[in-house]
Amino acid sequence: MPGEPEAVKLGVMAVAQREKKKDKPRHGRKKQNGEWTSKKVALSRKDYDKQLRKLQVELVQLEEWVRHRGLRVVAIFEGRDTAGKGGVIKRMTALLNPRYVRVVALPAPTERERSQWYFQRYVGHLPSAGEIVLFDRSWYNRAGVEHVMGFCTDDEYDEFMRTCPQFERMLVRSGIVLVKYWLSVSDEEQERRFLGRINDPSKRWKLSPMDLQARARWVDYSEAKDKMFAYTDIREAPWFVVETDNKRSAHLNLMTHFLSLVPYKEVPHEDIKLPPRQKRSYIRPPKTSQRMVPINYEVE
Repeated sequence: MPGEPEAVKLGVMAVAQREKKKDKPRHGRKKQNGEWTSKKVALSRKDYDKQLRKLQVELVQLEEWVRHRGLRVVAIFEGRDTAGKGGVIKRMTALLNPRYVRVVALPAPTERERSQWYFQRYVGHLPSAGEIVLFDRSWYNRAGVEHVMGFCTDDEYDEFMRTCPQFERMLVRSGIVLVKYWLSVSDEEQERRFLGRINDPSKRWKLSPMDLQARARWVDYSEAKDKMFAYTDIREAPWFVVETDNKRSAHLNLMTHFLSLVPYKEVPHEDIKLPPRQKRSYIRPPKTSQRMVPINYEVE
């Protein structure tokens, strides 16, 4: 306005500049419902390895807490083929004790299992006190591959969709901590990974005829996933979606989220003292009496 003192003009301009800055994106962040999303952190491969190791150590502490308190934890990993389910499970379990943390990846059901109550073959793999079970695919096969490929009847599919929320509520009421992850991969990235498996002999074993059918029926699987979420994304056991086009980012994001869902503390340990080595007279047979593996490599 004319006649305003210069100081006032400068003050108004400074305020306007600050407001402008507030509305600028902040390192990959954006506004949702008027609030800034969490800040994204871009990591180098070296930083990724450090953060991965840190999270793996945290998972060891979580495992010890689960054993200490007698908790029962189930994590389900679902998603399209090549979404990275096996990769994230491999990194989660790298430092964990396989006696207390089990990975369940069931093959196709036998004729006997097909005649059972649908959830029966999974119930036997649920954790006891002090255990964590990671399902690499789960009872949700019925809502996905079995439904799309015609391996179950429409009645069996409808019955699953009705009873699955009840089954999961029953697990949660019994004290099981149930976490469900859907690993999401884009059409383009899935194609790239499929081609990688086709052209790499060391990865070709991962490719099955069923995987190729899943690729050919992309839209059918999308529809099946959306219906599955509509029925089974319940308050007691919600679905959490993880973007996996960038596998390393997905590893860190999922592991960080998983650790946030199960409150834990560091378990106190008694001081460990190494006992002295036994000393008594005994002459061992020479090494030449044993079949030794040839030493072809010496690593510095």
